[in-house]
Amino acid sequence: MSPTKNPGTPSRPGPASSGGASPALEWLWRYLKDVRNPHLLDCGPVSQVTIDVLLKSGAKVYVADLLTPLLSGDAAFWDRSGKTAVFLQEKFLAQLPPIAPESLSAVFCWHLLDLLPRAALPGVVERLGSHLQPGGAFFCLLREASLAEGTETTWSFETLTVLHPGPERRGRFPYPPLTNREVEKLLPGGNVKTFLTRAGRREVLAIK
Repeated sequence: MSPTKNPGTPSRPGPASSGGASPALEWLWRYLKDVRNPHLLDCGPVSQVTIDVLLKSGAKVYVADLLTPLLSGDAAFWDRSGKTAVFLQEKFLAQLPPIAPESLSAVFCWHLLDLLPRAALPGVVERLGSHLQPGGAFFCLLREASLAEGTETTWSFETLTVLHPGPERRGRFPYPPLTNREVEKLLPGGNVKTFLTRAGRREVLAIK
């Protein structure tokens, strides 16, 4: 999808509603408060509500739904000709729109790291990180070990600091949960902030 842009002035985060307030997003928008027109990438099946919220903040928004092919097991991204299935990382990343290197203020990955094969994680994170500006933020949700099921297909912004999950899916997560140490080694810059939620998920921010 081509990027969209709203030339208006950025707004401060809206009030948090009960149950959906995101401490990581509250921190993120305070961090980006002086960025007049942040360039953002959403890696999920983005909703119109999300687009509207981000555009009202003055953002330029890129969209690449990397989650749906993983949740559906799309055969186009796997080579199953051998004894072991091989994930086609470069073909998968070809879904990204044209984005200049070091041009993004933030990347929203949702549960992408929970759904990718472990061998693909370093390459995918490196590619996404290459589009972040120095000081840019990488945001993702990660499951805890106690959360074996419930792969939501959609997350939307109710406000800049309140997340709304889509219909619950009972599907099981395909891989073991990443540990905090693994996340710190994986994400760009190594400056990782983790926020625990009551829903069995971690909200993770990494500053490049």
